[in-house]
Amino acid sequence: MATRLSPHDVGVQLLENSTATAFALGALILIFGPVSGAHFNPVVSAADWFLGRGTRTGITATDLGGYVAAQVLGGIAGAVLANLMFNLDPVAWSHTRRLAGHLWLGEVVATAGLILLIFALARSGRATVAPAAVGAYIGAAYWFTSSTSFANPAVTIGRAFTDTFAGIAPGSVPGYLIAQLVGAAVGVGLLLALYPDAGQAAADVVVPREATAPARKRIRVGPRR
Repeated sequence: MATRLSPHDVGVQLLENSTATAFALGALILIFGPVSGAHFNPVVSAADWFLGRGTRTGITATDLGGYVAAQVLGGIAGAVLANLMFNLDPVAWSHTRRLAGHLWLGEVVATAGLILLIFALARSGRATVAPAAVGAYIGAAYWFTSSTSFANPAVTIGRAFTDTFAGIAPGSVPGYLIAQLVGAAVGVGLLLALYPDAGQAAADVVVPREATAPARKRIRVGPRR
């Protein structure tokens, strides 16, 4: 849509994409938070598992495998659906090469910041603002990172299936995935430095729900133990 509406202005295209992403992401977190914790991102799920191991509050390793499979399949299905909505071939491999060290650095920064934001909100009891905060962060990171902030391995893989403004060439995917994993490790390290007991809030990621009783309970994205 962005390239069709603003075919000669890449800056406007980026503005259109970042605006749509910020608002849609916030809405989707609100929709799916009460169902699954709104884990759309493999590195967020992996961080939740890692941080919750000691306190047995995060998702299990088995759950992590299921989440990652669902996230990657969802990313691919989303790209195919978008292609079909705009009368393109269901699968059109991207030709947009994103192979450069400064882009990988941008992904490290974007992913580390996302991890730090999500788990800091959970640890400080402010998970209710996660939809707005995460949407705002990703929308802003489109602009303050050189990579336009994919910050999500499932999204990165899915974008390889669309030869549009948002796409990434399959050959560029591994570099982005590695950078995102490094960013996740950096984000977890920063989180533990700032919030040493962050693992105790792993069950609160991402969205709390109102309980029927007066006391507020929070979503658990894994089975109760």
